[in-house]
Amino acid sequence: MKLHILNGYIQFIYLIEDHHGLMLLDGCSRADVKQVCKFIKYELERPLTDLKLIVVTHMHPDHAGGAHKLRAITHAKIAAHPGTRTWYTGIAGRTAHAIDVALTWWVAGRLGKPKRKVWYPPLLQPDILLQEGDTLPEFSDFKVHYTPGHTNHDISVLHVPTQQLYVADLVVKVKGELVPPYPLCHPNQYKQSLEKVASMNVETLYCAHVKPIKNPSHILSGMLEKAPSFPKNHWYSFKRRVIGKLRSRA
Repeated sequence: MKLHILNGYIQFIYLIEDHHGLMLLDGCSRADVKQVCKFIKYELERPLTDLKLIVVTHMHPDHAGGAHKLRAITHAKIAAHPGTRTWYTGIAGRTAHAIDVALTWWVAGRLGKPKRKVWYPPLLQPDILLQEGDTLPEFSDFKVHYTPGHTNHDISVLHVPTQQLYVADLVVKVKGELVPPYPLCHPNQYKQSLEKVASMNVETLYCAHVKPIKNPSHILSGMLEKAPSFPKNHWYSFKRRVIGKLRSRA
């Protein structure tokens, strides 16, 4: 097993190379599709059909945005938690989807990146549904762990032989400090996920927005002190602003 790490539009892209095929840990953003295809064709000198599996850890634009397009090009299978199919349903879901796309452009601007096409289908259509403890099809050395909090459907992927774990947005970095992600929709579940991953004693932690972390158990345990007790998301922030204004007028 060989791991390739690419610098994506606003996140790291993790591509697993094995003799029998390739696996993408997350569907990256819509803006990353051409880069991934070029890397496979010209750097690895492999046909695009060698991409066998795309694992989507959750539905945000930089993790699911390129999945459908990459599947159409390579015929790879998409694997994800069942919750990915309903995360952006309804009026509230579609509004959240539009906000998350706008946040992707905002982050790109902070990184000095130009505005690129990142819009993608809000409803994922996975080929394979993943649950806690599942092994990945065609990549049996990899095991799925359910780590919600950021959303209600986050998963992490463990390479069992080497105890290396990809956790997507479980940990992010703001102003040089490791912190919980935004949004944080389920704070209690997030704390449980931190405790779960800390107890696994993994060798290396891979994140979408943070460089690899060696022996991360103590860092994850320390992050429990920073974890909020209330949700931090678009709706909760809006609600607090409205309530604050109403109270100030009372």
